[in-house]
Amino acid sequence: MSNPTSLSTRNGAFRVALSGPHDAPVLIFSNSLGTPLEMWEGQAAQFSATHRVVCYDTRGHGGSPVTPGPYTFDMLGDDVLAIMDALGVQRAAFCGVSMGGHTALWLGVHAPDRLTGIAVCNSAARIGTAEGWAERAESVRRNGVEGMKALAASAPERWFTPGFVQANPALVRRTQSWIEDIDPIGYAACCDALGQSDLRPFLGTLGVPALLLAGDSDPVTTVADARAMHEAIPGSKLVSVAASHLSNLEAPEAFNRELAHFLEGLR
Repeated sequence: MSNPTSLSTRNGAFRVALSGPHDAPVLIFSNSLGTPLEMWEGQAAQFSATHRVVCYDTRGHGGSPVTPGPYTFDMLGDDVLAIMDALGVQRAAFCGVSMGGHTALWLGVHAPDRLTGIAVCNSAARIGTAEGWAERAESVRRNGVEGMKALAASAPERWFTPGFVQANPALVRRTQSWIEDIDPIGYAACCDALGQSDLRPFLGTLGVPALLLAGDSDPVTTVADARAMHEAIPGSKLVSVAASHLSNLEAPEAFNRELAHFLEGLR
């Protein structure tokens, strides 16, 4: 992955990392809540052989705009289109984990003409409950940096299987540092977006090829969530890998294999 740069767009300056040949098909990666674009380093290394890879920090995260909330997926989805416009990209494949996967669904419903396909990973058309997200947003706004530290402390049990946490302490600690570094205002505003978004009524209209990838040990967005989307999205493909919530980090070989197979089918 190249060193991230600041990309000026109609929605502000976004932190973006580009890799791979300029003339290759474009593949955009979108991070989960509480992580920066660095979560995709392993995928960027592999897929930049075949694609022009674009990784970006979602609004409220890392070096992208931290604007006052609440955010909506209309905003987060339009940010992707603004990044594409700024890069001169007409169409791209899009892969997201969790919040990024929900962004993929939004794009598939609202901007299918800009996409060749979407990989919706460890995500759902409705993630969690409005009450749960409102509680988390309120807690982070109230407790600020200390609230982010508390979230970082509890993140491994949501993100990884216990065996993986035990075997990979350095990587787990790095992911916790990602959360600690996120602006509480931006994090809370993304919680607001997750709390109010329900794309279930629109799945039948989704007009692009879709890969639905689940982690078989994911307690946040379950295999059942992925199966429900699969049943609602015509022609979608459902796969699961042996991982918890951040499957691209816990099971990179399986994740990359399934994504590569899906992308080959789009050519």
